Amino acid sequence: MSSNTRKGHTDHQKGLLITAIGGLALTADIPLIRLAHGEAWTILLLRTGSTLVAALIIWAIWRSLSRNAPQLIPGWSGLAVAICYGLTSLTFVTAVYHTSTANLVFILAFSTVFTGLLSWLFLKERPHLATVLTMLVMILGVLIIVGGSIGTGHLFGDFMALCSAFLIALAITISRASGKDMGFTSLISVVLPLAVAVFMVSGEGGIQVSAPWWIIFNGAVIMPISFFCLANGPKYISGPEVAMFYLLETVLAPVWVWMIFAETPTRDSLIGGAILIVALVAHSAWQLHEGRKRRATLAVSHPA
Repeated sequence: MSSNTRKGHTDHQKGLLITAIGGLALTADIPLIRLAHGEAWTILLLRTGSTLVAALIIWAIWRSLSRNAPQLIPGWSGLAVAICYGLTSLTFVTAVYHTSTANLVFILAFSTVFTGLLSWLFLKERPHLATVLTMLVMILGVLIIVGGSIGTGHLFGDFMALCSAFLIALAITISRASGKDMGFTSLISVVLPLAVAVFMVSGEGGIQVSAPWWIIFNGAVIMPISFFCLANGPKYISGPEVAMFYLLETVLAPVWVWMIFAETPTRDSLIGGAILIVALVAHSAWQLHEGRKRRATLAVSHPA
């Protein structure tokens, strides 16, 4: 195996590990938001404020120890990514308060479809037939979930979840196209929702939260880990692969919420979510199989 092939294989493994850590950490986000028992704008204020403080402390320490500390916002592409993630924080927290956890995370899994389409349109990464078929199946799953929300008051929350999925996919695609380190960019992006939350809280009777330590822990520890890892993933692996790791939240977040709050998903949500999960798992398995085949072919073509 040539050195370039070996490096590419190592980078791919590194990307998978980093993104898996980020995806796993993200599964705690919604349960911690719910455990804080607070008003939406207060939760957004504490979540984004603690994330920003933690990010700046980590970056300052990193910069004092090494000259290779990543830029907070690397150029115009970094600014675009920061705006996308900042808007995602707004739509995500809004969705938490206007739809069920199951609906939210199932629809967020649709970011895989958006990422595939955006990568196809702007990066010329043409998807395989299997990926296109997976996208069509996932569209069916989301339509079932959204259709089941008509008349339940969850439709607005479902739309906010869909906006979050699109913004995540857009951020991943821009990061992939730039090839730059966006780890801190995703954390600094909380300045936008923080500013909005400060304005809203100041005009609505101040901070309203019963258990602030949960949301502060979420913002100071969970968010930096998940955002940093997920934002760095596109440096090493494809956009659709990064989006696949949001599947961890899709599978585990409803389980945590069911165990803690006894919130049971509706029948339509379960049916649509099952379709999404089966489609993503099948596609992920296919991708891993194809990846092994390609690496085996490269190893034969370029022996050490």
